[in-house]
Amino acid sequence: MNLLQRTLLGLISGTVATGPMTAAMILLHRRLPSRERYPLPPREITMKLAREAGVEGHLDAEERSALTMISHFGYGAAGGALYAATVQPCRQPMLKGVLFGLGVWAVSYLGWLPAAGVLSPATEHPARRNALMIVAHVIWGAVMGKFLELLVTESDPAAAEPFSATETPYRDLPHRS
Repeated sequence: MNLLQRTLLGLISGTVATGPMTAAMILLHRRLPSRERYPLPPREITMKLAREAGVEGHLDAEERSALTMISHFGYGAAGGALYAATVQPCRQPMLKGVLFGLGVWAVSYLGWLPAAGVLSPATEHPARRNALMIVAHVIWGAVMGKFLELLVTESDPAAAEPFSATETPYRDLPHRS
């Protein structure tokens, strides 16, 4: 499998993994004390960038939510693509994905987002909110790593997996003798 193919599968894996990550973020956010239930980082980041672009005032509530989801899933997709392009396959894809997810959290929330003035560093947020975001990144990494492994394995022409070409007749098609 070439680098472009693997990167595209990583993009898909990162997008897919952002679904369970987002669900966990929403569910855990609801459990925070009321004073800590301010918008989650994807919303804060998206709205900060929308303000800087001069478009925040032109967005209604639905558009803000849609833009937040698009940017959040886009970031997850980009992370999956980066993982697939840079991390070598291994026997423990979920563990490697979790470690990558934790790295994404650290580089983002302790590194480039504060450095760019987009978000205050994680050290300035409540511990429960940081725990929420760390758990979310663990989920993202585990799902992304495992899903990428499944897609890469399935893409191997020699694999006898559900989507692979096979000489075995399809069950639902008439068999010819």
